[in-house]
Amino acid sequence: MSMKTIGVYTKDFSLYYDLLRVLKNRKIQYVSLTSLDDIPKKIGVILTSNKEIHDVKTPKVIAADAYDSIDHAVDLALQMLIGKDLYSKVYIGIDPGEKPGVAVVGDDILLQKTSVDDPKKVLSIVKRFLREYPAVQTIIRIGHGSINIRNRIINSLITLGVTVEIVDETRTTPYKQRRHEKDSEAAAAIALIHGGRVQKKLPLEPSKGEIRIIQERSRKLTGGKFSISEETARKVIEEGISLEEAVELEKNTMKKPKRL
Repeated sequence: MSMKTIGVYTKDFSLYYDLLRVLKNRKIQYVSLTSLDDIPKKIGVILTSNKEIHDVKTPKVIAADAYDSIDHAVDLALQMLIGKDLYSKVYIGIDPGEKPGVAVVGDDILLQKTSVDDPKKVLSIVKRFLREYPAVQTIIRIGHGSINIRNRIINSLITLGVTVEIVDETRTTPYKQRRHEKDSEAAAAIALIHGGRVQKKLPLEPSKGEIRIIQERSRKLTGGKFSISEETARKVIEEGISLEEAVELEKNTMKKPKRL
């Protein structure tokens, strides 16, 4: 079965370049279409603009600027190419670190791999994958390294109600690649390894340095009036409360006798 290709057709230059940038970054094959008269047979889905969608007469067409991101539109185009509405098994692999890698494997096909510049963004990427690759069974698998970041990511994912496993990633990181490619490659490998199931939120052990940084930021926020306690700083790190909330919490705590 020869895989069909994405076609790109739009006279909106800004959208056109955004589309090409995403497709090239993700190494997805595409064909630029200058006209809609003779669409090559190998084109399985066409990405266009919301304004031009009615000019495209094929049923498989996506208005790339009608979604929350170009990536989202490209994901849907790939989904149309594969022609699957429901997978039997989807594994989402995460390589934890300062810039985590995330990959999704559906029924043994690597559907996507990417890396994000902040561990906090993992949750929204995973939510997007869950929306776009519905499955009978979905398992999220995360590498065992970078314990604090890993546990923070796990604690954000637990709320999704999807099985989360911690995987021994010792042999997954490939060499001879740029760092962000390594992360996403490792994430793809992690997706395919069985791990131990996480039953509940995991403890976080913030370093003294991390706590100090949060306390310094709180002092700046209060204009030098006071800095939050170590206990409240831990809440910022462990529970993800905002610095503003932490300062309010501290003010309220100051009015009450301190607990040990």
